[in-house]
Amino acid sequence: MAREDGIQVEGRIVEALSKRLFWVELANGHRLLAHVSSRMAQAYSDGDTVTVEVSPYDLSKGRIMRSEQ
Repeated sequence: MAREDGIQVEGRIVEALSKRLFWVELANGHRLLAHVSSRMAQAYSDGDTVTVEVSPYDLSKGRIMRSEQ
């Protein structure tokens, strides 16, 4: 069975929980918990716009792919 590609959406960081874990709010008002991969390790702050990849199976968690700083 092939791996399904994630859904990429834009959102805004609402709250930083740790160095690599954030609450992200999407344009439709949905909030999800997103983490940063090791190669994207950089300083993010509240209000930054990011692109998040969300699994079609679990819409409450995602991975930050890039930042629109």
